[in-house]
Amino acid sequence: MLLIPAIDIKDGKCVRLRQGRMEDVTIYGEDPVEIAGRWVDAGARRLHIIDLNGAVSGRPGNADIIHNIADSYRGITLQVGGGIRDEDTIQTYLDAGVEYVIIGTRAVTTPHFVSDVCLEFPGHIIVGLDAKDGKLATEGWSKLSHHDAVDMAQRFEEEGVTSIIFTDISRDGMMTKINIESTVGLCKHITIPVIASGGICDLEDIEALCKVAHEGIEGAITGRAIYEGTLDFREAQRLVSKLCPAP
Repeated sequence: MLLIPAIDIKDGKCVRLRQGRMEDVTIYGEDPVEIAGRWVDAGARRLHIIDLNGAVSGRPGNADIIHNIADSYRGITLQVGGGIRDEDTIQTYLDAGVEYVIIGTRAVTTPHFVSDVCLEFPGHIIVGLDAKDGKLATEGWSKLSHHDAVDMAQRFEEEGVTSIIFTDISRDGMMTKINIESTVGLCKHITIPVIASGGICDLEDIEALCKVAHEGIEGAITGRAIYEGTLDFREAQRLVSKLCPAP
């Protein structure tokens, strides 16, 4: 299982939100490129980068910074989301060295878009399903849809996405423990890998995820916990390597 540090970028800075609320923001660094280097030095093999301005506006707002991260750490796998709603944006990120692009809002509002980009960019498309009480949120989590997370995940698996990032937005940024039950429940309905996100707090959460990784959990994204120090990333990496090493 991969342990994946989150780098959320808003107005050029590295931040974290609580439950996706843009007005409830904590700044953790002025230079996201430098922050990325911190996690690379600590042993991260993949980084999860979200352009928060892009997620809300529908177009990239911090693309230059993301390109700089890709250029600075070429040996690290990057998965990038936020404002990715057309083919040109995807191509630009892939050309910059990003391995995976995350489709969020447009996957829910225009599902056939996922089918189109999976055909055009096979092996590079991840769908982010951000759910509250089983229903999917869009527009930077500001709107709740009527779509069911499991039903949409099954559809996107058929379309050819590489994996699903599943976030319980009621727990994201709250450090109130990850929703393992819902994450495993999703895994049981699809065969493609799931990346867990939202609520990771400490080593206990990492150990609990490792125990169910065989259900189809490819990785776990951690954000506020590693920035505030309730989870030591190096120590967590050692635990993951011991209990459920990535292939």
